[in-house]
Amino acid sequence: MASSTDIRSLSQEEVQALVAELGEKPYRAKQLWEWLWKKKARSWDDMSDLPKAFRTRLAERCVLRPLVLAEEQRSADGTVKCAFRTWDGHVVEGVLIPTPTRLTACISSQIGCSLTCSFCATGKLKRIRNLDAGEIVDQVVLIDQLARKYYQQGLTNIVYMGMGEPLLNYANTLRSAERITAEDGLGMSARRITVSTAGIAKMIRKLADDGTKFNLALSLHAANDAKRDRIMPINEQNSLSELKEALRYYTRTTRQPVTFEYILLRGFNDSLADAQELVKYASDVHAKVNLIEYNPIDAGGFGRTDAQDAEAFQQYLDRKGIIARIRRSRGRDIDAACGQLANKNEPALKEGERVMK
Repeated sequence: MASSTDIRSLSQEEVQALVAELGEKPYRAKQLWEWLWKKKARSWDDMSDLPKAFRTRLAERCVLRPLVLAEEQRSADGTVKCAFRTWDGHVVEGVLIPTPTRLTACISSQIGCSLTCSFCATGKLKRIRNLDAGEIVDQVVLIDQLARKYYQQGLTNIVYMGMGEPLLNYANTLRSAERITAEDGLGMSARRITVSTAGIAKMIRKLADDGTKFNLALSLHAANDAKRDRIMPINEQNSLSELKEALRYYTRTTRQPVTFEYILLRGFNDSLADAQELVKYASDVHAKVNLIEYNPIDAGGFGRTDAQDAEAFQQYLDRKGIIARIRRSRGRDIDAACGQLANKNEPALKEGERVMK
């Protein structure tokens, strides 16, 4: 095992083998595993009930690379946008979203993104690498700490809707969700987790085959291929008809519903004709719909749909039997759109940590 091995990349069995190799008793493996995933240790020194000599040998064999909260922006509406710095100097984002009934962490799965969706600030950042499972879990841990600091209670929900495409980092997405829900991990319910995908048909089928328990959301944003091709290049390889069949397979196999995320873009996808297309598509999949107010980005080329037009769109879906709600834009007074903070601060954050409130 190389000295640069990230200890959180090891399975429980591999941790047990490492502990045995270092000459420690088997119960030390259980202690070490709990420090890594349940007690949320951020350094070897945190592991206070492990012998110092054992910790020294661990540090010689492995690395522990937690994320660092490098920037924090607080909105007047209570939203907290975070920039996390990785061990290799890059920036990923997470958001704490408070509502009267929930405290939700929106977390990232990749540094940057390869999908280049035209309405998304992250699409202007090239994909640098996938986040490891430990780095994904760290976002939850750090945002949970902010929830307790500002709202005196822990997180209630987690959404993989930040930077990157979770299904293009499949193994780490599933492993992080497993660690978040495990009894010897963070112990959250899988039903409190939602993974959002831009739509990769074969990976949606794989989710079904792997028996995942978390919720699935599809970033739809247009219910005809011509429009979706314009704003989401991934649609050219994963057409709406292919996605529909994959989603039907998913719902039949898992017996779990899916949700469509639909950003309303003024003059592009918010007309009555668009609503009619969405009703037909959602009816075929038996999906509910989250209508999302758009947070404009620099050079994005789109504007936010007027509130009354958004209400009319939602009411049309409702009349046609589609469960739909409008998800209000949060953090308008800060860099709230996905990828904005990383775009703005990628160079600056390498020079040192700072906090903006």
